[in-house]
Amino acid sequence: MESLVIIVFVLGYLAITLEHNLKIDKLIPALGMMAVSWALISLGHLEVFEVNTEELRLEPSHLDEILLHHLGKTAEILIFLIGAMTIVEIIDYFNGFSAIKGFVRTNSKVKLLWIFSILAFILSAIIDNLTATIVLITILRKIINTRDDRLWFAGLIVIAANAGGAWSPIGDVTTTMLWIGDKVTTLNLIKYLFIPSLLCMVVPALVASRLPAFKGNIEAIEDTDEGTVDEYSKIMLYLGLSAIVFVPIFKTVTHLPPYVGMMLSLAVVAIFAEIYSNARITLTSVDLDSDAAGHHSPVHKALSGIELPSILFFLGILMAVAALESLGILFNFANEMNKTVPMLGTEPTIENYNVSDLVVMLMGVASAVIDNVPLVAASIGMFSDPQDSPLWHFIAYSAGTGGSMLIIGSAAGVVAMGMEKINFFWYLKKISWLALIGFVVGAITFMFMRLML
Repeated sequence: MESLVIIVFVLGYLAITLEHNLKIDKLIPALGMMAVSWALISLGHLEVFEVNTEELRLEPSHLDEILLHHLGKTAEILIFLIGAMTIVEIIDYFNGFSAIKGFVRTNSKVKLLWIFSILAFILSAIIDNLTATIVLITILRKIINTRDDRLWFAGLIVIAANAGGAWSPIGDVTTTMLWIGDKVTTLNLIKYLFIPSLLCMVVPALVASRLPAFKGNIEAIEDTDEGTVDEYSKIMLYLGLSAIVFVPIFKTVTHLPPYVGMMLSLAVVAIFAEIYSNARITLTSVDLDSDAAGHHSPVHKALSGIELPSILFFLGILMAVAALESLGILFNFANEMNKTVPMLGTEPTIENYNVSDLVVMLMGVASAVIDNVPLVAASIGMFSDPQDSPLWHFIAYSAGTGGSMLIIGSAAGVVAMGMEKINFFWYLKKISWLALIGFVVGAITFMFMRLML
C-alpha cells in the first residue's frame, strides 16, 4: 500500500510539472493526490509516524493526531499567505504601486536596468517575488513601448525578484515555509543569504549591462497612467509595506507564529483602508445596501482579488508531502542518501546527518524544471538538522534562485511569461545563462561565508 501512495504522489507531481502541456491547472492534481494519499493510508490501516527532531528517530502516532498536526502546520502557512496577499491587494486598490513609478526618471537603458533590478530585489523581499514581478512589469509597460526591449528587462526582473525573495522570510513561498517551520530565523537568514542573493542579482545585471540590448536610450513616452496617485496612494503603499515588514519583528518579540502578526498587520491596514475609502463594512459580512449605494469595501475588494487557486495548490501539495512524511518514507530516504552521498564543504551539525552541497545545488537546478514548493516541503520532511543549520540556508537560496534558470521555473517567471508572452526558448537562449552565472556565484559566495561566519 505504501508503494501505491508513492505512485499516486509521483503521478500527481508529474501532472503538476506538465501543467502547461496537459492544460490542467496544477491545483487539481495537487488536491487529488492529497486526498487519495491520505485515503490510502486510512483504508490500508498503515502505520504513521512523527519525527522526533531531537533524537532523530520516528515515533508511532495515530492517524487523527498526525493529520491534525500537519493540517495545523499547513494552515499556518496558508493564513499567513492570505494575509500578505490581502494587504498587497489593498495597496493596489488605492493605486499605491503607481507611486513607485516616480523613482524612474531616466531614458538610459543601463540605468533603467539597474533601477528595475534594485527595485525588484528590494520589493520582492517585502511583498514576495511574484507580486514584485507583476508590479514592476506593469510599470515597465508604461515606460517602454518596444516589446523586444521589454522582454530583456522582464528577464532581468525575474532574476532580481527571485534573488530578493531568497534572503527574506516573507520574500518567497519556500523561504516562508522554512521560516514558519522554524528551520530558519530572520536575522540569520539575512546574515547568511543577503550577500549571496545580492550577488545573484548584481552579477547578471552587470554582465547584461554590457550587452547590445542595453545600449543607448529608450524613446520618451508620454505619461498614459490612468490611475490616480494621491496622498492616500503613497500612505497606503508605505503603510502596507511597513505592516508586512513588521511581521518578523512581531514574531521575534512575542515568539508567536508569524500568521498572528500578519493578521494584526492586516487589521491595522484594513482600518486605515476603510477610513480612507469612507466605507463602514465588516470583514465577516457583505453589506448589500452599502454596495448598492456605491460604497465598496477595499477589504472585500482585496479578498476577492487574492489568488485562491494558489492557496488551494499549496494546501494540496503540502498535505500530500505530509502523507509521505507521516509514513516515514522521506525520513528513511534522507538517511539512505546521507550514507551514500559524500559531504562537501561543511562539518555535520548532527552526527551522520548532513547532506552535500552538491545535492542542494542540484535541488536548485531541479527547481527550474519542477515546482520548488514540493521540493522544499519534501526537504523539510526529510532532514532534521537544527534551526539555522547551513543546510536550511542553502536550501532557501537554491530553491529561491535556481528557478530563474528557466522561465517556467518560478512563479515570477511564469507570471512574466504570461504578461509579456515570453517564448520559452527565447528566455533559454538569452536569459538562462545569466541566471546560471548569478546562481553559481551566489552559491560559491555562500559556501565561503559559511566557513568564515
